[in-house]
Amino acid sequence: MTRILPQALKHLLRRCQQSLLPGSCLLCGGDAGAALLCLPCQGELPALPAARCPQCGEATALGERCGACLLEAPHFARVVARWPYEFPVDRLVHALKYRHQTAIAHWLGEQMAAELPDGEHWLVPMPLHRERLRDRGFNQALEIARVLARRRRLPLIAKGLRRLRPTAPQADLDQRQRQRNVRGAFACDIDLAGRSVILVDDVMTTGASVNECARVLRQCGAEEVTVAVAARALKARSVV
Repeated sequence: MTRILPQALKHLLRRCQQSLLPGSCLLCGGDAGAALLCLPCQGELPALPAARCPQCGEATALGERCGACLLEAPHFARVVARWPYEFPVDRLVHALKYRHQTAIAHWLGEQMAAELPDGEHWLVPMPLHRERLRDRGFNQALEIARVLARRRRLPLIAKGLRRLRPTAPQADLDQRQRQRNVRGAFACDIDLAGRSVILVDDVMTTGASVNECARVLRQCGAEEVTVAVAARALKARSVV
């Protein structure tokens, strides 16, 4: 606790400092007024392809279910994303996570709110391991989920899902290695019997981590798990 507290204070100071700065676009530096991005930059953000797998969100030729989902169905029902994970969306995510531009989390949540399915759902953020949380000072998935909870008036279960151990980066691993890397890395402490859960994160890359989380959530009784992310890495469009 003593090591986390200074990081939390630094996080608060950064947020106060950001609120006093004049509004300049985070991408081009131009005048954005009170917004995070100027209108031209916002209008040039990349769009997801219309034809995507209805379960994992990967690009497909005709919007059919992809081969990977047919071969081994994920534990989540669907993925909803706002953008593909490519330039310049990747710059925004990196600025949030590694330069502590926490206003981006609020903006991402505002942009994602309309993408969530209708109905009664519990919001569960992707957890960080305590070591990563200590280093970063905040969990970007939780910050995004707070905005979604307010905008969509949904209950937020901030501490229901825990990361038990740190995991190696997934990008350089094959599919089986990715599954082994995250197996047993998460635990759930609450009864989700009959609940529909939305698992919130900033980016979905390989999908192994969110799939393992969905598996754990369903073991705790979740009837259905939807994955909601700001950006989805697509094999056909970007390399992550």
